[in-house]
Amino acid sequence: MNLFSGFVAIIKATEGEYVVAAWFIVLSVIFDGLDGAMARLTKTSSEFGVELDSLADVVSFGIAPSFMLYSAFFYQWEAAGMIIAGLPAMCGALRLARFNVQLTGLDKDYFLGLPIPAGALTTISYLVFHHLSTDAVPSDAIRPALIAIITIGTSLLMVSTIRYDTFPKPIPTAIKGAPVKFVLALLGVIAIIVTKGKAIFPFMALYLVYGVFRQFYHFLRHEEEEDTMEALEETPFDI
Repeated sequence: MNLFSGFVAIIKATEGEYVVAAWFIVLSVIFDGLDGAMARLTKTSSEFGVELDSLADVVSFGIAPSFMLYSAFFYQWEAAGMIIAGLPAMCGALRLARFNVQLTGLDKDYFLGLPIPAGALTTISYLVFHHLSTDAVPSDAIRPALIAIITIGTSLLMVSTIRYDTFPKPIPTAIKGAPVKFVLALLGVIAIIVTKGKAIFPFMALYLVYGVFRQFYHFLRHEEEEDTMEALEETPFDI
């Protein structure tokens, strides 16, 4: 269902229905979260499931967002536009490959690098609810630069080694272990529903910035955060 929702998002983008396409990517995020919950519930976690999940993710959160970005705006920049629009797909694939080979466990506190669903939500929510919106805050003069910066920035964060919090699971043990994280996530979901999606980008932007500043803080204090989903091994694209 994750993969199929991503496929429908591409179809809707070809028809110019970018808002509908964006909601199908949001639906993909929901299905992406449910598969892990089902695996834990039925105790059927396997390497097959990890690989299938990543194959679905690279379409729904890599190819679909890249296609939407190109067809909605970056086509105007010709070859340069193709390269920039393709970054979420390329960096997302690299990020998923690293995740699969360095995975140490699913019940951890941090991702190593921005997770690809978060990258997709960030770029697509900005594109649909701010860049293409007639009542958006950014002026027409700065919108091209902003969408380029956001696309490139989120793509690089996916292949970085900056730690990002895992999303809280709606189960009693997880809520008890991280109540603040759960409350913030719940408030974010409520804000997204109330604003009909417009709060997705501000919420995701705070998530991205928080990860960067926390990493910088720990760097200054010479501290290492543990409990990441991936092993801290060198890769050809560590940033």
